[in-house]
Amino acid sequence: MNRRQVLIGGGSALAAAALGAGTWRAATGTMREYDEYSSRLRAPLSPEIADVIRYATLAANGHNTQPWRFRVTGDAIEIRPDPARRTPVVDPDDHHLFVSLGCAATNLAIAAAASGRPGEVAIDGQTVRYGFTNAKPHDDPLLAAIVRRQSTRADYDGRAVPPGDLAALQAAAAMQGVDLALITDRTVIANIRDLVVAGNDAQMRDVAFMRELKSWLRFNPRSAMATGDGLFAAASGNPSLPSALGGIAFDHLFNAAAENDKYARQIGSSAGLAVFAAEQADPAHWIRVGQACQRFALEATRLGLKLAFINQPVEVAALRPELARVIGTSRRPDIVLRFGYGPTLPYAPRRPVREVLSS
Repeated sequence: MNRRQVLIGGGSALAAAALGAGTWRAATGTMREYDEYSSRLRAPLSPEIADVIRYATLAANGHNTQPWRFRVTGDAIEIRPDPARRTPVVDPDDHHLFVSLGCAATNLAIAAAASGRPGEVAIDGQTVRYGFTNAKPHDDPLLAAIVRRQSTRADYDGRAVPPGDLAALQAAAAMQGVDLALITDRTVIANIRDLVVAGNDAQMRDVAFMRELKSWLRFNPRSAMATGDGLFAAASGNPSLPSALGGIAFDHLFNAAAENDKYARQIGSSAGLAVFAAEQADPAHWIRVGQACQRFALEATRLGLKLAFINQPVEVAALRPELARVIGTSRRPDIVLRFGYGPTLPYAPRRPVREVLSS
């Protein structure tokens, strides 16, 4: 749901020349292959229930770990956490994991209704259950945005979002038990920027955090397609590298000063920030935050906006009280997004439906 760019510089061109083009392509794959793979993941929805789940898996999720398992019964689809895909360093209480389940639940409900399976989402502790009936297909205006939504980790153009669109974002994200603070005041944005930078600095000094982050990086199209998960370098505007070389570059070129400058610049280029906070800090409410966050992201996509997660002040527990003070809430902040007008980058990978199904 929030991640760091790997700064490689121009060394990739020199390395490619040294290895030879054929050897390089064999090690990395090509973006043409990746684009074809990505297009198949985002093909139009069919009436098949497997396609409904495919659309659900296109939801936002932390580190692109896709920490979910789906189970289909006669009249319901369940979403449960996949403990094997936890990120215990950045997410020790599984907050991001349950937010991710909520994001998937939103996509699932929209796609299911469009396939002729209208129903309701119910949350039972750590499980999401979508019970449905069979009826005429119903197309939600947000359906088309599911395949176009992405976390766009790039500079935006600084343009303001019209008041009517801000109101539409607020309305789309309305969810009982979840507050949304939409922030366009530049002073408040600057205060949150400073917390993002402080959080990033703390995380990059944490050896365990860096080790966990590195384990989810996918430095080239071949690696991203093979695993179907993780943080694909090209999706952050970075060059493709063989996996071994990418790991070396990460160890030696990824530094806090450059990352902090990047975050400050990107937040400054954004039209505004969105901070979500639930009324209680438990899995059921985190799932609701995910539902609200995903609807916000889909509405933003429908309106032509880009967005990206900047969750450092949430992930570093010591910074949460100050973030809450800045946005004027007594609740624990759960998710921080920046939004604005920006470019489209390559999409993140996803695992095939068969790998997320439980019997």
